Amino acid sequence: MPVTIRRATSHDLDLVAPLFDAYRRFYAQPGDLPRARAFLQERLQHGESAILLAQLDDRTVGFTQLYPMFSSVRTARLWILNDLYVDEHARRHGVARALLDAAAEFAREQGAAGLMLETSRDNAPARALYRAAGWNEDESQWYSLALATHGAGPQ
Repeated sequence: MPVTIRRATSHDLDLVAPLFDAYRRFYAQPGDLPRARAFLQERLQHGESAILLAQLDDRTVGFTQLYPMFSSVRTARLWILNDLYVDEHARRHGVARALLDAAAEFAREQGAAGLMLETSRDNAPARALYRAAGWNEDESQWYSLALATHGAGPQ
């Protein structure tokens, strides 16, 4: 059965929240399904992200979450593909590639100039997938500044 992709709505929170929680656990965060659900609900409620859901055999098996941003230099909208996750039992069925292709189509439909994502250098499977899907590794240098963690008060 082919992979189908559709945009999530607030009615899909109970489908995507467990996948989002598993995604966060993959990145060494503690499991917290209520927190995952509340975070996604707020993003959707305020139109702060777009979530695409992947379904295989009538099961929701993956998602990607995109955040809007703008380029002043290009005077254009861009989207950051911030999250991509496929349930371990659905891997090797083309789900991740279908999500990447759907994200690109979504961004085109929104009139965006491009998509961006970041992954760790040691994530070889993801890097191979992105290259195979036509993404380019940029030579630009990203910097980051860690601020107080969410929920932490003044120190």
